[in-house]
Amino acid sequence: MSQPPAPSERSRVRRVADRGRYDEETIHAIVDDAYLCHVAFADAHGVHCIPTAVWREGDHLYIHGSNGSRMLKALTAGEACLTITHLDGLVLARSAFHHSMNYRSVVVHGRFETVPAAHKAAAMDRFMDHIAPGRRHEARPGDENELAATTVLRIPLAESSAKIRSGGPRDDEADMSRDVWAGVLPLVTACGAPQADGAEQRLEPDYVRAWSGSFA
Repeated sequence: MSQPPAPSERSRVRRVADRGRYDEETIHAIVDDAYLCHVAFADAHGVHCIPTAVWREGDHLYIHGSNGSRMLKALTAGEACLTITHLDGLVLARSAFHHSMNYRSVVVHGRFETVPAAHKAAAMDRFMDHIAPGRRHEARPGDENELAATTVLRIPLAESSAKIRSGGPRDDEADMSRDVWAGVLPLVTACGAPQADGAEQRLEPDYVRAWSGSFA
């Protein structure tokens, strides 16, 4: 199946272009595996890159923060670039030059917009579902004052690209006979045992039990 073209010239993968992916399914999957992104922007004080929580709803990525956040104020005034990266392994080749990493990444270009007040509570519910599906029905929702103090922004995924590397080293033929170990050192994100807050706790909900069994 042929790949769709890059949505814009600045989003086109240039270095090792065959690793670029522009299809919605791949981009959404990489985004949905993430809890954290990095947002780059410029303001009067220079260029900044700040990590923040992220989630997806449809064809948009969402972030949130305090109304007083310098980053959130700057993002609605100009262009931004958002990145997500999952590191899947270290690739050890037979030559130093060909060492690499396996990864899945997404880069999003565009401009953030403020989520209207009428949709803010629903957007935060989606964030809770991303963290722990079902928890929003148990935890106290944000009240009027908390929601009023919070800004939620979103950026369209229309101008985004993925870049993926997988597999082993790509050594030169001349190095294949070298007596040196070559291969991949896999990296995974492991779910540790949940740590209850306090001695007296209700029975673990389904999403906590599922977390406990993720890497049993």
